[in-house]
Amino acid sequence: MATRRRVVGPVLRRVVAVVVGLAFLGPFWWVLITSLARTSDVYTFPPSLLPHWHWANYARAWAAAPWVRLFGNTVLIALCTVVLAVVTSVLAGYAFGVLRFRGRTALFTVVLAVMMVPQTVLLIPDYVIAQTIDWLDTYWIQIIPFGGSVFGIFLVRQFFAGLPAELFDAAELDGAGKLRALWSIGVPLVRPAVIIVALNVFMGSWNAFVWPFIMTSSTSVQPVEVGLATFYGAEGTDWTGLSAAVTFTTLPVLAIFLALQRHFVTGAYSAAGGLK
Repeated sequence: MATRRRVVGPVLRRVVAVVVGLAFLGPFWWVLITSLARTSDVYTFPPSLLPHWHWANYARAWAAAPWVRLFGNTVLIALCTVVLAVVTSVLAGYAFGVLRFRGRTALFTVVLAVMMVPQTVLLIPDYVIAQTIDWLDTYWIQIIPFGGSVFGIFLVRQFFAGLPAELFDAAELDGAGKLRALWSIGVPLVRPAVIIVALNVFMGSWNAFVWPFIMTSSTSVQPVEVGLATFYGAEGTDWTGLSAAVTFTTLPVLAIFLALQRHFVTGAYSAAGGLK
């Protein structure tokens, strides 16, 4: 009985993993076959689950918007946001996790409370503020508001809180200042958290749509997600062109995620251990 259980258990886990994987891959496959279908095939029932290899959709989608400019804007915005969010997360996480000062717990609670405020509630006030400081239709309005990640601050703080305080006390006795101890001791030890924060912020910045759609109006500063709105018109939605554009705008971020997935998994396991 024990031998049978040892055999059935791994097989069952693999079957569940395959089923879950197929469920997640289903939408991607549907977008791919739609991007290679003829317009008339989109509305047929039952739908075909095999591609028709109509590559003209990709040529039409690429000609519909200045994608090179949009990709450049997206990369610039995402990288600047990641750098700023990582720096603020590390500094704030270090302050909340290591330093001792009056009101630390209350201030940290206020920071966490920001996560409970829906972003849509603040869109109108944020738009008014951006208009007042003349940041509408600029890179600044797409970078600065997201340069502070509450999730990143919380995660890095949890890592720092799990480190022995003696490490920083010893650095202080050796004459190292707060920033020196942070850079030489703290940052290497919380590297898994930094990787998770960087990937999370990069994905969020790359996939942002509502915020840049409202705050920008010209393709000179807009990201690729706003460019996808080109396929929505008064006469309806160009589903095949939209699917083709979604495919070639998703491939870069998918490739980055696959290339860094080992670091992401390592960071996730370390985060799980750090939170216990």
